[in-house]
Amino acid sequence: MSRRRPSKSRPGKPAASDTDRARNPTINDIARLSGVSKKTVSRVINESPSVRADTRQRVNEIIRKLGYVPDPQARGLAFRRSFLIGLIYDNPNAEFVVNMQYGALDALRGTGYELVVHPCDRRANGFVDGVRQFAERQKLHGAILLPPLSENPELLAALDGIGCPQASIASVQMQAATHQVVSSDRDACAELAAHLVGLGHRRIGLITGPEGHRSPIERRMGFLGELERHGIQTQEELIVAGRYTFESGLEGGELLLSRRDRPTAIFASNDEMAAGVYQAAYRRGIAIPEGLSVVGFDDSPIASRLWPPLTTIRLPIRLMARLAASRLIREAPEASQEDAVFVIPHLIERASSGPVPQKG
Repeated sequence: MSRRRPSKSRPGKPAASDTDRARNPTINDIARLSGVSKKTVSRVINESPSVRADTRQRVNEIIRKLGYVPDPQARGLAFRRSFLIGLIYDNPNAEFVVNMQYGALDALRGTGYELVVHPCDRRANGFVDGVRQFAERQKLHGAILLPPLSENPELLAALDGIGCPQASIASVQMQAATHQVVSSDRDACAELAAHLVGLGHRRIGLITGPEGHRSPIERRMGFLGELERHGIQTQEELIVAGRYTFESGLEGGELLLSRRDRPTAIFASNDEMAAGVYQAAYRRGIAIPEGLSVVGFDDSPIASRLWPPLTTIRLPIRLMARLAASRLIREAPEASQEDAVFVIPHLIERASSGPVPQKG
């Protein structure tokens, strides 16, 4: 019996090398063809400065040649972690949260990392466990914590316990946090108070922010401290509680403007509440700034859209989120307590603040 010769490949059946080229390239392919490790490829993709220029160029040439596009899920399996950054918040100011998202996305764009957003209720039973479970379920590479969650030591400890790095955004440096982006709210509000005093105002109302946040405390202390430095003691009847919402600004404005000896200026601790004060003044026929000066905090888009445009403190919200995200994805040694970045809010003078009204 004659032996049957091995059959040739059927016409049209691709060879192994063709099959390899037909499927989507992986990070393993890039590493093999570049002659480097998967970790080095990851560093190139994430634009880490720790890769030599010639290696970076060689890897990028292979990436372009194969048309490789990073897949966060596949990369997560390969490196036993995800390429997801969590933005975790409990904040009533929607504009603030949206700008934080934009800032984080600015930093992550083109890096292969993705942003996942997780709202929560810090007053709910088991909220810390809920955030921890979310971080574990998503296998987060790191979490950006917005205030007031960034000020919660129990939450920071829970995330540390599962090895989830955090970048905390806060109005004051937190001892329990590692990566921190800190705004100097107290100093900014002192500048705002000095501005009103310079215009001749002495009877000044204050609408504070919600309980459980550190920022209202910092803003109140900075503002009232500067007034005291100028010899002005603010009466308790001129300080009302707000919630960082338009509605609470309207309520606070109505209350302050109903005083028999009403204030000549009102500082609302954020722009949303300042907009509410505008409406309260309009209802009473009080012109801004001729009859009442109004100032806010944040310099959110609404500040320049109000009429007259609002004098406020510009808080670089988008920049803060971008810095926080960048600190989570960078290749660096473990952070220390000094690993904090400070941003400086500053006064933006517009038409809503003017000289104290003359009686007569």
